[in-house]
Amino acid sequence: MENCVNLADLRRAAIRRAHPIVFDYIDGGADDEHTLARNATAFADYELMFRVLVGVESVDPGTRILGQQTTLPYIASPAAGNRLFHTEGELAVARASAEAGIIYCLSTLASASIEAVAEVSKGPKWFQLYVWKDRALVKEMLDRARAAGYQALILTVDFPIAGNRERDLKNQLFIPPKIRPRHVWDALKRPGWTVDYLFSPPIRYANLSQDSPAISLADFVAAQLNAAFDWHDVEWLLGEWNGPSVIKGIVRTDDARRAVATGFNGIMVSNHGGRQLDFSPAPIDVLGSIIDEVGAAAEVILDGGVRRGTDVLKALALGARAVSAARPYLYGLAAAGYPGVRRALDLVDRSIRRDMALLGVRSVAEIDSSFVRRTPRQA
Repeated sequence: MENCVNLADLRRAAIRRAHPIVFDYIDGGADDEHTLARNATAFADYELMFRVLVGVESVDPGTRILGQQTTLPYIASPAAGNRLFHTEGELAVARASAEAGIIYCLSTLASASIEAVAEVSKGPKWFQLYVWKDRALVKEMLDRARAAGYQALILTVDFPIAGNRERDLKNQLFIPPKIRPRHVWDALKRPGWTVDYLFSPPIRYANLSQDSPAISLADFVAAQLNAAFDWHDVEWLLGEWNGPSVIKGIVRTDDARRAVATGFNGIMVSNHGGRQLDFSPAPIDVLGSIIDEVGAAAEVILDGGVRRGTDVLKALALGARAVSAARPYLYGLAAAGYPGVRRALDLVDRSIRRDMALLGVRSVAEIDSSFVRRTPRQA
């Protein structure tokens, strides 16, 4: 891990350890993966206008997000089935996030339960919810998250059905993975992942069932995703939660305006990491218009494509309260479990602090629109 000096190095380490069928699950996107690539490359269309001679002997990247103090303007985004990548799974990510002082978001489709994550993490935690047809199941999850001390709810709304993730289709990915004859050679070449998988407890969707293997729930998940869920149903959901709430998967200003009117406190500008509708806009490209639309009525978080401290600073300069990301810590998890996640978050912390000093700011509060511009060829 000490030889990984950036997130690209962690990604390469994950390739070496993880079986290709599960690495592709982390790494892949929908269709031709245009949006997947654009999410990251779009940051290159913006330049940072640094200032000098302002005294940056020390910097403080801390901020408040939905009333919670965090060490960084950076959130560990929700991601399903972390034990696919390493047996420590969500417990490693939650523990490392708490130690780093950042908000951790647990997925509905996690392979560790709401309660188990709460036991290992005393840091700030949010719970992410998909929209199920079974309202009793939804209410049960909300009650469990509230009882376990999760401070905010994230409703993911860009997942009415699963996107066309062709890497997973070609790999014949199941959860837990089935090692077919065509996969055996790759499994032998990655003994760390293979031994981990063979000698660890079965991977389950822990928040849906405590005793059924996740593979037996695949049809249940497909059947329960509620594509008919609409804004009126959201009003019921927010009434049941009755606490801080974030809507995840917004790219349009009219949807952002409706979200605020419905009662959301935060908006995650996101296209599901390029895993749903290909040729969706990169979050950084629509961030400004959404912030202009909602003003101070909601805190706006950019989700997607963040790989460097400079990406974080560009989003903040455009008006975001924070950014969120999952792939960086998932690469670390797949590469080395808890130490890999810690390395990923340490790299994020160092890059944000270093780049703040180079930008000429001592605190997040000092970052405004004067520090960013579209590159001349993009203006």
